[in-house]
Amino acid sequence: MKLSVLALGCAMLMIAFAPKPAFAQSGYDRPGGDYLRFSVRSGDPAVCAARCERDSRCRAWAFAYPVIGGSKRAVCWLKNRVPRRTRASCCVSGVRGAGVVEPRRGRVEFSIDRFGGDYRSFDMIADPQGAPCAAACEAEKRCCAWTYARPGYVGTAARCYLKSRIKRPRRSPCCISGVVR
Repeated sequence: MKLSVLALGCAMLMIAFAPKPAFAQSGYDRPGGDYLRFSVRSGDPAVCAARCERDSRCRAWAFAYPVIGGSKRAVCWLKNRVPRRTRASCCVSGVRGAGVVEPRRGRVEFSIDRFGGDYRSFDMIADPQGAPCAAACEAEKRCCAWTYARPGYVGTAARCYLKSRIKRPRRSPCCISGVVR
């Protein structure tokens, strides 16, 4: 009996102190430690994370979405150490083994495009959460869904698409979407 209680206690301690999986962080950069920089044509941070996984020198990575007035392409930096993360709305970063996990916040759909059903679109200030676009949709009775396109994907500015119809979600790093009604 004592042995099974001891084994159970050890198992619970191992679970409690087991290493937690690392996740990539949206809205963070990791400056320093760069040994390789390359453009990411697709604009998808998952390409950057996958490249780090395949390179034995890589310890961390940082991905920057296309920038306004600068490079038209997204950029990935592979790092030979794990620099401290810093807040940066332009970026997604992680450590080797992290993959890419976009944040999930209620009705906001990260890396989702709801293509079609638009009744109006307009340029807007860049926002890493797409909040101004969501607010614009909520303020209009006709709007039932929205898609915010990050700067550099559809044009040089961020763009908000208000929708009178709810369309199927499609995975795309360009966009943040949501359904209001």
